[in-house]
This record gives sequence, structure tokens and C-alpha cells, in this order.
Amino acid sequence: MAKEEVVVLDFWPKCEIALEEKGVQYQFKESNPFDKSDLLLKSNPVHKKVPVLIHSNKPICESLNIVLYIDETWNGKSPLMPQDPYDRANARFWADYVDKNVLEGELGEKSIFGGHRFGFVDVFLIPFGCWFYAYETCGNFSVEKECPKPMAWVKRCMKRESVSKTLADPLKIHEYVELGLKKRYGVE
Repeated sequence: MAKEEVVVLDFWPKCEIALEEKGVQYQFKESNPFDKSDLLLKSNPVHKKVPVLIHSNKPICESLNIVLYIDETWNGKSPLMPQDPYDRANARFWADYVDKNVLEGELGEKSIFGGHRFGFVDVFLIPFGCWFYAYETCGNFSVEKECPKPMAWVKRCMKRESVSKTLADPLKIHEYVELGLKKRYGVE
């Protein structure tokens, strides 16, 4: 790799929104989590999973860590993290929290999680929106009916070019769940 080359190893685009927001040129290399490439195993020898960002031949692992790295490394364009230390701590908290919970209450009446502008928490959370169709179909429920605020937030975020051009197609994710995960784990 060239000195300043940026490569993302991932299965479904996640961290690419942060790169798009920062205007960073990068190469996306799809990396199947069930058939791990040598590059993935070399780049993330501890967890052996995606995503991995490789910048100047140095791998950075874990989504939250990658988005923080992108924000700090390419800080010339609008920051993803708030400037205030308290607000930054809250942004890190909510990004971590989203991995484990539903955020209907936290979004409240705000149009975005960042409060005033699209930011770190929004970048970290929006890839989960691609999975909503699969959740609805497999779980036989409506995300919009059960969680209207996060669904409206997804629709607003999808209007951003950085989001709409990088997120995975919900139909591909549904197909992956139906034909890949369910079959792999014997769920019918």
C-alpha cells in the first residue's frame, strides 16, 4: 500500500460514512466475516473481525475506535465529535450504548442524535438502520410503528449524500439474513 492509502475492510459499510463526511478518498474491500482473508487476519489478529481501517499500512480496529480515529486524523473538515469535553464524553457514551439498546427516548424531539448537526453519534448509529427491514421481516413487526422517532431519524439521515451512497442495501441485508445467517445457524 502507498504511504497515505486508506483501505477499509468490511462486510457492510459502516465507517465509510465518516470518511465520506471528511472527504477522504478510500478503497472499500469487502471482507466476508465467515471466510476471513489473510489481510483481515493480519490486520486484526486479536478479534479477527471487521471493520478494519488501514491507514498508511497501520490497521485500526473496532467501529467506534475507527470513527474516532477518522475524526482526529482528518480534522480539517467539520468535526464529527463535539468540541466540548462533556459533550464528547456523552457522544462516546451514546455510541457505545447503541450497540446494546434502543434509543427512542434519547432521540426525543431532536432531529439528529448530535443535537444541532450531524455528528459522531449519527455516523456511528446510522448503519443499524439498514438492518431495520430484515428485523421487520424476520420478526414480523414494524420498526416505524414500534420506534417512530429512530425510523424518522433514519429517513432524515438517508438524505445526506455521505449516508445514501455508502450504506448497504436493506434488501441485500435481508437476503444475507434469510439465506446466510438463518441457514448457517439452522433457524427457519
